[in-house]
Parts: sequence; C-alpha cells; structure tokens
Amino acid sequence: MARLTFEDLAVGPVGSFGPYVVDEAEIVAFGRRYDPQRMHVDPDEAAAGPFGGLIASGWQTGAIGMRLAVDGWLSTLEVIGGTAMDDVRMLRPVRPGDALHNAVAVQELTPATPPRRGGKVRWSFELTNQDDVVVLRGTTTMLVDGAPEA
Repeated sequence: MARLTFEDLAVGPVGSFGPYVVDEAEIVAFGRRYDPQRMHVDPDEAAAGPFGGLIASGWQTGAIGMRLAVDGWLSTLEVIGGTAMDDVRMLRPVRPGDALHNAVAVQELTPATPPRRGGKVRWSFELTNQDDVVVLRGTTTMLVDGAPEA
C-alpha cells in the first residue's frame, strides 16, 4: 500500500484517535522503568500525596499520544523522522481507567529546498480524557518524504 507523501498533506485537522484506556499495572510498570517517583509506582504513597492516588508519568502520557497518532495517521505517511517537540504541556494528571483520545492537526507545511523532496510538517496534538478534559498538548515537527519524480 502506498503511503501519503508531503504533497498529499494540507493544513488543518487530521482526526481524533482513540480511545486508549490506561490501567494501573501499566502506570506502575512504566513508572518503575522510566520515572520511578512515588506518585507513579506506589498506590499507597500516591493515595496520601497531593494527587490523591496513582497517576501516569507525563512521559507515559506523551508516549500514549504518540502511539495513537502513529496508529491513526503517521503510519499512513512517508515519515523520515521527527526533528522537534515544542510547547508540550502536561495539564492534568492521567489516572487508571482514563480513556485517552488524541486530536491531531497539521499546523504548517514547509517544502524542502530542491534537490531535496518533501518537507517539514509541524503538527499539534491534544490528548483528552473521557470527560473531554485536556491532559496534554503540544506540537511536533517531522520530515515527510515527497513524491518520486515522474
């Protein structure tokens, strides 16, 4: 199946992808491996802390958002690779049982300078939970290959 190239893209909304339901075991496993702070790895200590319970690492929330973007959109593109993440904000905690959705929109398209083909794609993401509360938002930039010359 042919993937979309830079020329196939337009500025505007791409879609909303999900849900992805986060469970307690996944939060603890990710926390233990990558962000071993008590609010991510110890339900008892987390319950006594400022969040009143276990919460996902912001890094985990971002990784979930990326998975949703890949499954819903990025896997259809000729992505070369990412170059930047900007203005990432962790706005609300993600808790066990939360169902996350990722709304993605293309913000800017910058064609490559010839003889290179394709270009830079700046896109925004906004993760919301089942109550439509924004938990994470930001922008990222990636390189997408162009159509082969005929």
